[in-house]
Amino acid sequence: MAGLHNGPLPTNLMLLSDLPHLAVGDKVRFLGCIQDYSSTSATCILEHKYPKDSSVQVHVDVKLLLRTMSAGHSRVGEWVNVIGYITAVRSAHRTLPEITVVYVQALLLWSAGSFDLHGYEKSLDQQRRDKLCEIDTKTGRDPT
Repeated sequence: MAGLHNGPLPTNLMLLSDLPHLAVGDKVRFLGCIQDYSSTSATCILEHKYPKDSSVQVHVDVKLLLRTMSAGHSRVGEWVNVIGYITAVRSAHRTLPEITVVYVQALLLWSAGSFDLHGYEKSLDQQRRDKLCEIDTKTGRDPT
């Protein structure tokens, strides 16, 4: 039977700014910088200002991870990897500029350690272009 999986659903690494284009329930993997952490709600607020005009914030619910998280996993300024499920997407119309907030239930969260941010961004941009080219080839549309 097509579409059946014998294990967890796979994820694709994507830019944080692409998350608002996905549906509630989609499994995601992304990288973000912790802007704030609330111990009362067990929520990390992540951002990645790429592209530069990106106004996406991700509120990551880490309640399922509290037993395994270290203090570094909630430190402001720390870059972390997240795997989880999108639970909601909302626009904050009262803010200027308008911010889109994506809510994610984290299954895994770990430190990104030292990494090449520019290389990461360039690689995922290329991945996005390749995917668009593939889609356009299948539909016969011009990708430009």
